[in-house]
Amino acid sequence: MIFSTLEHILNHISFSTVSIVITLHLITLLVTKKVRLYNSLEKGMIVTFLCITGLLVTHWVYWKHFPLSDLYESLIFLSWSFYIINMIPYLKKNNLSAITTPSAILTQGFTTSALLKEMHQPSILIPALQSHWLMMHVSMMVLSYAALLGGSLLSVALLIVVSQSKIQHMNEKGYLFENFSLFSVKSVKNYYRSQFIEQLDHWSYRIISLGFILLTIGILSGAVWANEAWGSYWNWDPKETWAFITWTVFAIYLHIRTNKKFRGANSAVVAFIGFLIIWICYFGVNLLGIGLHSYGSFTLTLN
Repeated sequence: MIFSTLEHILNHISFSTVSIVITLHLITLLVTKKVRLYNSLEKGMIVTFLCITGLLVTHWVYWKHFPLSDLYESLIFLSWSFYIINMIPYLKKNNLSAITTPSAILTQGFTTSALLKEMHQPSILIPALQSHWLMMHVSMMVLSYAALLGGSLLSVALLIVVSQSKIQHMNEKGYLFENFSLFSVKSVKNYYRSQFIEQLDHWSYRIISLGFILLTIGILSGAVWANEAWGSYWNWDPKETWAFITWTVFAIYLHIRTNKKFRGANSAVVAFIGFLIIWICYFGVNLLGIGLHSYGSFTLTLN
């Protein structure tokens, strides 16, 4: 009873905090140079992260299983993973966390909404999920989703900056040479823009590389678990197939980025495709509720 009440309180605190954080984030986007608002946003995210951590631990202790057995629990863990990614110091130092922060905020907001909480009915795990591989496999998969989505968002931001730069260059072409001072100002802006694009590309690559490693571990551990549960390492059901497609797309991204000619916008396009495929793998397949992972729908989800 105590753990259930504590979980309920933490849930409400996280929802209230994330609502305030969303408001502050929108204000910081619309109003520039508001240091106090930005600091409040950072503190709000820390409070939300601590609440989510407490919520996961409480749920784990109360229900005696790692909180990754259904969509509600996996989304909480996904939002927690987003906060972990956003804590990378370099992202904060270069304000790149402003690109990935909304993913954590919106995911947590959706998770703590009344709609999803009503679908969440805690119960004893079905036999297929009563395994020590639950923590290993599902946590690696969800952590990999968070890292891959975060890195892909940086690639999407890169594509937006590059496209805006091309449009601006076309509009200003021919006019800059008529005004040397204006040309100098634009040259400085272009330099900082190019530096920003390089940072986006660099950190997108690093975070996606981390996510790819975690995804590989998750798929391999899932294969071992599948062999124990179903007597086969791989069965090509929808969940496994889309996980393999996700792995393939990001393998292509990492491969083509080794070529300097394909760095930047070219590799970012592949990352954007991967961003869409992850959501199909995570949400779309679960909505179908078919295959060996049929318990991976809204009631029970494996990864």
